[in-house]
Amino acid sequence: MFARLLAQSGLSLDRLRALIEVGAGGSIVRAAEGDPVRQSQYSRQLKELEDFFQTALVERHGKHVRLTAQGRELARISRFFLLGLSNFQRGCLAEGQTYRVGASATFIHAFLLKVLAVPGATRAGIRFKVETVSDHDIERRLHELTLDFGVVTREHLSRPLRTTELGHCGFRLWVPRRLCRSAQQVRRALSEHTLPMALAMSELPPAALEFFKNEAPALACESFVEAQIALNEQGAAAILPEFLNPAGGTGQFIRVRVPSIDSLRLRYCLAWNPRLLRLNPHAARRRDALTAALGDRLAKQ
Repeated sequence: MFARLLAQSGLSLDRLRALIEVGAGGSIVRAAEGDPVRQSQYSRQLKELEDFFQTALVERHGKHVRLTAQGRELARISRFFLLGLSNFQRGCLAEGQTYRVGASATFIHAFLLKVLAVPGATRAGIRFKVETVSDHDIERRLHELTLDFGVVTREHLSRPLRTTELGHCGFRLWVPRRLCRSAQQVRRALSEHTLPMALAMSELPPAALEFFKNEAPALACESFVEAQIALNEQGAAAILPEFLNPAGGTGQFIRVRVPSIDSLRLRYCLAWNPRLLRLNPHAARRRDALTAALGDRLAKQ
């Protein structure tokens, strides 16, 4: 069955690993971590793979390297194969399993760390690695199998990825009283575009960003946690999800109802690649445990 594939030299696990690492790193220098010897080795191994398959696997753009369509497909197949071998080896050696979970900085801070840190969440031989990743990169990395699970804010991802809803929440506009003394003043400042805002540009829904499209925020933040910190300094207002509140409550801040903001919803879903479960059937239990624990945390907010 594999006679033709194995009849010539040039194909090896080391060469396939080099393709995966160079593709993930975006350059041979980065994949080799600046080691000139490894750089030369990776360049040679990529050329040997291209000779073996008689097709271009990488294309160079200055100092950067990008995988071609054939290179991306071979990297996907190789990653799936090597992950399967790695899981088999761990099982034979009775070694533990590390699950990589990607989510936004705010979700990690408010929910994920609290779920993974409770007693009994991490059993013997089971570990977790938490990474701050955007929705777009979570989707890409789930396809690449460089993440095991991801928490995204949209329900539909490209096939074959699957999602299950964890919960949802609304938003609130909080304003320091030192900026505006009443809701009427806030609404006037919003209409006149004079209210300084700290906005979580990477985590706000598009509809919220559309509301402020005609003005630049006083402080552009990456996450709601950063916007919350800025709000607490009382120099800017902020839109926060319901589970985040300013320090001091209504004593130093007022919540102002704005229909276009109050109607926004943030929906969290756990996402995974079904291929992961074929490689590691035990991952289904981790998925179900995460779904139950995170869903319970969200429901209690």
